[in-house]
Amino acid sequence: MTQTPPAPPCTLVIFGGGGDLTKRLLAPALYNLAGSGLLDEGLRIFGLDHNERTTQEWRDDLTATMQSFTKDKTAEFHADSIDAKQWGFIADRLTYVVADFTNIDSYRDLKKRIDDGASSGSGNAVFYLAVADRFFGPIVDNLGEAGLLAETKDAFRRVIIEKPFGSDLPSAKALNERVTKIADESQIYRIDHFLGKEPVQSIMAMRFGNGLFEPMWRREHVDHVQITASETIGVEERGGFYEATGALRDMVPNHLFQLLTMVTMEAPNSFEPENVRSEKAKLVEAIKRVDPRDVVRGQYTAGSIAGQSVPGYRDEHNVAKDSTTETYAALRVDVENWRWSGVPFYLRTGKRLKARMTTMSIHFKPAPYRIFRDTPVEKITPNVLTLLISPEHGMTTDFSAKIPGPTMRLGRVSTEFMYDDFFDEAPNVGYETLIYDCMIGDATLFQRADQIESSWAAVQPVRDAWDKGGDSLEFYAAGSDGPAGADALIARDGRKWLPLSNDADVRRRAIPH
Repeated sequence: MTQTPPAPPCTLVIFGGGGDLTKRLLAPALYNLAGSGLLDEGLRIFGLDHNERTTQEWRDDLTATMQSFTKDKTAEFHADSIDAKQWGFIADRLTYVVADFTNIDSYRDLKKRIDDGASSGSGNAVFYLAVADRFFGPIVDNLGEAGLLAETKDAFRRVIIEKPFGSDLPSAKALNERVTKIADESQIYRIDHFLGKEPVQSIMAMRFGNGLFEPMWRREHVDHVQITASETIGVEERGGFYEATGALRDMVPNHLFQLLTMVTMEAPNSFEPENVRSEKAKLVEAIKRVDPRDVVRGQYTAGSIAGQSVPGYRDEHNVAKDSTTETYAALRVDVENWRWSGVPFYLRTGKRLKARMTTMSIHFKPAPYRIFRDTPVEKITPNVLTLLISPEHGMTTDFSAKIPGPTMRLGRVSTEFMYDDFFDEAPNVGYETLIYDCMIGDATLFQRADQIESSWAAVQPVRDAWDKGGDSLEFYAAGSDGPAGADALIARDGRKWLPLSNDADVRRRAIPH
């Protein structure tokens, strides 16, 4: 087996080093990369933030957070124990820097720090913007003004920008124009951590590596597709952020559309980054502008999750008592190209739902029933292939087979493939691959400017309608399947959502006979 080489030496600069994203996801991702031997000894990590603290205080804070994950099995990163040597590799390379993101002097100080390190190692640098989106433009502007984005043949400079990349089509276009005036498009890495998750990446291998699936993956054979990303958690301490964002902006033009592209894109000629990104961009461009009448928005009220009472959204911290922000969105999407024209895609996402699950289900058209005229039609099992992304990682299929006996009777057959039955899966929060890929210059899993803008363009009619008050907010109890309108949305086409459940057997049993 070919050993994956470590990333080249570089300085990783985290704007927002003291923030929640760094604690919950970036630190565990770096820890996992260190354990896999994918980080160079010459790595340096600067954490920039406005709060006064020492490097040792920052190290201690991150160390305490890492240890807390060993006691919380519900955390996105969980380990039975933290390996001291593995974490020590990261902790020893941490340096905290007090900085004002809007002051050019902070960037001149940063340049001196990076240049001083480059004299004895590498001038490579990755700037990670783990900050509120209002800082994206100013930070890139100041990086450019301070000369921190100037590349040489011996040193790369790259910028990772978190979501949300814009809040609508005009703001996304404006941000793209702003950052590409300062840096080349090849230096900009727009991150969506969904694409860093191993199950999402495996979709391309499953689709394009098997002649069994790909010939059936088209409108001639597919009835419809369902994509679900449901959460049991609420907005936690992010009420201020969520109030201005909502489920549609937070999840649809990025996470859910990314899953949509993986399951619908054409096969690239190779896995070269630009070939893959071009196919994704073409797919997103083919998405028909979403009709606001094909969208349902909901907001959770008080309810019960796993036997525990939880508050409604309007009672969460930093949320207005009369908030109309949606915590749930369901929509029908149509892709207008030769492969998928006429096949509806039903997408849904929400917080405080019955189960935590991310799945994609391909529902195939039924076989002709005439040959089974002596078998009740309702006994024929629909053919459904479900890709399990989270919390399970695998695939299930449902189809019909003959029940043993002297007469022709059909019964349900289900198969299940789970990755951990065949492969050893290392702990992964979704950022490991993305950080490593940026360090080695592989942009395959990052969004290009044209893809970002096409995604926003698809949902802009919905945002425009909502901004004008042309929407109705439905309420759903925490711990439920979501608002009744979502069931009505898919039912009007004669279809039904797969049930929300962490149990694959429960989902199978609920597929209509």
